[in-house]
Amino acid sequence: MHDIFSIDWQAILLPTTSIPGTIIRGSAMYLLAFFLMRVFRREAGSLTPADLLVIVFVADASQNSMALDQQSVADGAVLVGTIFGWNYLFDFLSYRFRWAHRLLNPRPLVLVRKGQILWHSMRSQLITRSDLMEQLREHGVSDLSSVEKCTMESDGKISVVQRRAVPGSRR
Repeated sequence: MHDIFSIDWQAILLPTTSIPGTIIRGSAMYLLAFFLMRVFRREAGSLTPADLLVIVFVADASQNSMALDQQSVADGAVLVGTIFGWNYLFDFLSYRFRWAHRLLNPRPLVLVRKGQILWHSMRSQLITRSDLMEQLREHGVSDLSSVEKCTMESDGKISVVQRRAVPGSRR
């Protein structure tokens, strides 16, 4: 009879599979993911929701191959390659065809125009005034009236265009 407080230290501390095999499996999946991330690289700071989705799926797919969960390294490599393939296909279609770009990438959404908050845009993205002001401050803007246009871009980032000061005038 097992005591609920007894601990099977052997099962916790001793490997259940070949250590060299585990090293080879982990190395193979890491190198494959590393290589594919380099081939399908993005510019710094331009991680899109689709890219994040690829990372999550690749992590899950490669985990099964590294942990010996009824999947060979080759099976994991095919699965990871398939995920990257779909991502590349969507990027290619988006680049090549305007209709695909519109379908796969949300349109930029104007949040502020000529110092005025566009509340319908704010509501559609569940952005509060304090969220907006925080973003504006991060762009060095403290006064809403100095904003010509503030846009939520398709990658979710906020861009701000400030009004130009007219020489000789005060605000």
